[in-house]
Amino acid sequence: MRKSLYFAGIFLSLVHLNPSRAQELDLATCLRMADTANLQIRNANLDVLINERQREAYLASRMPQLNFNADYKYNAVIPGQIIPASAFGGPVGVYNTVKFGVPYILSNNVQLTQILFNSQVNYGLTALKINTELVGTQRDIAVQEVRYQVSNSYFLLQGIYQQLAFIDSNIQHTRSILKNMELTLSQGLIIPTEVDKVKINELSLVNAKSNLLASKDQLEYLLKILIGLPESSNLSLVKDAMVQKTILKEASPNLLQLNLIESQRKMNEAEAKGIRMSYLPNLNFYGIYNYNINLKPEDDFRKGIPGAFIGLRMDWNLFSGMERINKGKINQLNNEKLDNQYELVNQQLDYAIRNNQRQISVKAESLEVSKEQLRLAENVHRNASLKFKEGMISSNDLILAETGLEQAQSNVVSAYIQLRQAELDYLKSIGNIK
Repeated sequence: MRKSLYFAGIFLSLVHLNPSRAQELDLATCLRMADTANLQIRNANLDVLINERQREAYLASRMPQLNFNADYKYNAVIPGQIIPASAFGGPVGVYNTVKFGVPYILSNNVQLTQILFNSQVNYGLTALKINTELVGTQRDIAVQEVRYQVSNSYFLLQGIYQQLAFIDSNIQHTRSILKNMELTLSQGLIIPTEVDKVKINELSLVNAKSNLLASKDQLEYLLKILIGLPESSNLSLVKDAMVQKTILKEASPNLLQLNLIESQRKMNEAEAKGIRMSYLPNLNFYGIYNYNINLKPEDDFRKGIPGAFIGLRMDWNLFSGMERINKGKINQLNNEKLDNQYELVNQQLDYAIRNNQRQISVKAESLEVSKEQLRLAENVHRNASLKFKEGMISSNDLILAETGLEQAQSNVVSAYIQLRQAELDYLKSIGNIK
């Protein structure tokens, strides 16, 4: 699965990076590229795979366990034992020391163990199953966060591109005016100050363009990182129309934060059950085969003694020094805390969803007003330019009209970005950025 995603990411990168096959990226394409190439998302996917492997490893602990051990022992002093002489027909009250064993003992053991019942193993499997839901939700939250960053960068760049187009148009118009004014100045029809006023406006436009280009480079670099493109690659985006509600679709709420707390609740409930189950005994089946080799070189004595047995072993902790009782109390407090957290997050999400819906309506209306203001500012600027060429108004009036136009252009771009961000905030609050 990971290899398939990896090669898919490489394929997308090669397609988009080939200069001879330059392709404009829309938002959906950027999001798909981020899903396979973004390192934060890839790590979140790895967390899910790690949890799956942990569950498989934990399941294996219930399988039979086979162990082998060997022990080599040299008895420098063979231990003895006191026995009464009367046991062998001697006098009563007399004891003799008798040594048992040989100097060299080689012990080999093979042990088979099978868990029959272990409450903590069962609790661990339940916890890992719930943790699968938890890390899956965390992965979804990470995906939503990355998609939010990708979308936000995408729309900020759209605003910068539009602003740069406005500025280029304004610079071209200003330079055309300057060319005519310099010709008029050479004929002595106007004073140099009039030309300087328009030049100041041109320099302001050039400086604004320089700052915007720097911001564009930074945002493009950030977007490349987010979608997994090399820094040296060319980035070309499909132009987004500055209209209302373009990224909003019919979307069912997927309240990931609440899902996360719900999984934490289940985990806490499983922990409480595990604490209660720890009062029960654990039962294991085991079998042992033993083979001891006894050596006494000076007598040329060698003897192998086999042994084998099977049994059941029960371990039962009857009293743990109040540890389990205190753990149970902590578990109850955590459960109450999670209930409060669930209610708090639910209230916050409800407020965020309602507020973001209102903001979308407000920002959409603001964009329409700004577009109308831009239309009027363009008419004013067009008339002012014609009157200036005819000598009917001064350069001050022309600059005033240009300033109004520039402000109207900035307002449109700002309103567009604010609307897209409001839409993104709404989609993020319902966990449905696609």
